[in-house]
Amino acid sequence: MVCNRCIMAVEQLLGRLHFTVLHVELGKAVVGEMPDETSVEQLRRELETLGFELLDDRRMQLIEQVRHLVIDLVHHKNSALRTNLSDYLTEHLHHDYSALSKLFSEVTGTTIEKYFIAQKIERVKELLVYDELSLSQIADLLNYSSTAHLSAQFKSVTGMTPSRFKQEKKNLRKPLDAV
Repeated sequence: MVCNRCIMAVEQLLGRLHFTVLHVELGKAVVGEMPDETSVEQLRRELETLGFELLDDRRMQLIEQVRHLVIDLVHHKNSALRTNLSDYLTEHLHHDYSALSKLFSEVTGTTIEKYFIAQKIERVKELLVYDELSLSQIADLLNYSSTAHLSAQFKSVTGMTPSRFKQEKKNLRKPLDAV
């Protein structure tokens, strides 16, 4: 789940399946009862029809937590971008960063750092489309050392410069869960 509409859809689904919903947040739902196998399978099928999946494997849950923390950091906590990513994840997940990094790479086929950069580039695209901030302001907001560094990383990931991206006037953004 990557947005408030996702949370609402999951809450409604759980209610429709007669679960007592205690709490739903990005990537996590807490219910008041322990479901039986039939209920779990029904929930799994219903979630899949909505484009979600039920993660009951602890490793996959940890991967999703890393993804959601990175998304939240990049898209909602600009000031926190000044902190070290490994420290941020270690503090929030209470796991050694090297273990998180190894697991993430094994399961996803990419590193946490590359995922973080991909999310930052999607945020840059969003801000460029809004056309409210200069590239220098965007670089500062997302904690790039310089506009040149941002431009180089943007071109490396997208194959075009930020100014070319703005000129294209096409929706070249990706949904956050597809990054």
